[in-house]
Amino acid sequence: MVEVKALACELPAEAGLPFSRFSCLDIAREAIRRGIVASISGRTVWRWLDTDAIRPWLYRSWIFPRDERFAEKAGGVLDLYQGFWEGEALGPDDYVISTDEKTSIQARNRVAKGQGPVSGQPRRVEFGYERGGALAYVAAWDIRRAKVFGLCTPTTGIEPYHRLVDLVMGQEPYRSARRVFWIADNGSSHRGETAKRRMAKWHENAIQVHTPVHASWLNQIEIYFSVVQRKVLTPNEFPDLRAVEKRLLDFQAYYETIARPFEWKFTRADLDELLVKLAQQEQHQHKAVA
Repeated sequence: MVEVKALACELPAEAGLPFSRFSCLDIAREAIRRGIVASISGRTVWRWLDTDAIRPWLYRSWIFPRDERFAEKAGGVLDLYQGFWEGEALGPDDYVISTDEKTSIQARNRVAKGQGPVSGQPRRVEFGYERGGALAYVAAWDIRRAKVFGLCTPTTGIEPYHRLVDLVMGQEPYRSARRVFWIADNGSSHRGETAKRRMAKWHENAIQVHTPVHASWLNQIEIYFSVVQRKVLTPNEFPDLRAVEKRLLDFQAYYETIARPFEWKFTRADLDELLVKLAQQEQHQHKAVA
């Protein structure tokens, strides 16, 4: 049983097999071929694997941390979520904004009108559609006040980002705040030290803070974007881009009436524990290769 489970945890390609994922029958055949067992059924393999929740036919994508300053950058973002900056507690006139762009939002004009749900049948959306162009939604989320700001633009870039920053910073309480921290990824609209200097030039009390490279999961605005994707853009059934923009901005106004700060539980301590596990996994992989 142990050897069969170990086999299930291998990658088929490493065993010289011409497929990407094991099924229970694949494992059974390989176990017999290797002489691990004289005979075994796929059902028995499934039962053995199920005891340890091993499911080699499933997979998920992930990105291994590649930013050399991953711990430093991620730790700073997580500290802001917990109400700290550089070891000191944030004050009542400090604010934290999470921002990003949702790109290439299409207007799909369906060739036939959709139908609402009825008893025993879900909503029906016509498969065929005509393309009505695409736009970008640039948005910002105040993590402690649960307020959302946004605008729609033909494309992303420094100028649309500047407009969003001005939209937020031009109103209270941000205009008179002591500090407003802007958490963003490393997209071209707000990348690197240049973006930090540019932000300070736009507004003296605004501070650009970057997540590590390939770490969008640390940016709370992505949670809001997931809500937008589910509630506004799926299914995509819009006659034109004007309808897309109106729906996005109308939902933004509606969401503010029901929004609460996101319950963010992942802390710097959790990050440290995760990085230790990843380091151990990497060492294990190096040993296995050697």
